[in-house]
Amino acid sequence: MAKVQFTDVQARPTEFLDFTSVTLDEFQLLVPPFEAAFHARMAAWRLDGKPRTARRFRVYKNCPLPTPEERLFFILTYLKTYSLQVVQGRLFGMGQSKANQWIHVLLPALLAALRTLGDAPARSLTALAQRLGVSEAAAASVIGSLEEEPAPVAALVATPASPLLPMTGRSDASSAPKTLLNRKRVIAARKKTTP
Repeated sequence: MAKVQFTDVQARPTEFLDFTSVTLDEFQLLVPPFEAAFHARMAAWRLDGKPRTARRFRVYKNCPLPTPEERLFFILTYLKTYSLQVVQGRLFGMGQSKANQWIHVLLPALLAALRTLGDAPARSLTALAQRLGVSEAAAASVIGSLEEEPAPVAALVATPASPLLPMTGRSDASSAPKTLLNRKRVIAARKKTTP
């Protein structure tokens, strides 16, 4: 099965942008800090998430993500498409379990690289205000105005008289009778075996 590779997609800028949400120039700026963060993580941890005790990390000949560009392309594609891990693994020529391991290794490395570049997402109002260079009250008003914007009104579409899918009832307690297995009078199974 053919797999998606960075070397194939980098020649097509629009497709590369569709896969990753970054341009090739932005991608190339992100590669060095990402690779440094990746090697820092791999110096302390193995790919399976256990602490590293013996050997150093090495890229083997059969590694599914052998280059820094392949690793960054893999994690950016995952974040952009947010596909199932089995699909992400098939795209990059590995199984679901290996895709899971790579995702859990590469996400912290990407976040560390973004922090190094100063492009990590702000997680608090004070960090956002500091990043925007405004007071916390001004940042709060920006956030409040974004939350108050009405959702776009969709075009009116004629709805059919009956729904396409049958409607289900409320999620209440089941009204089906319960078999009381702990009572002596209730027999839930046959006593004799059938040959």
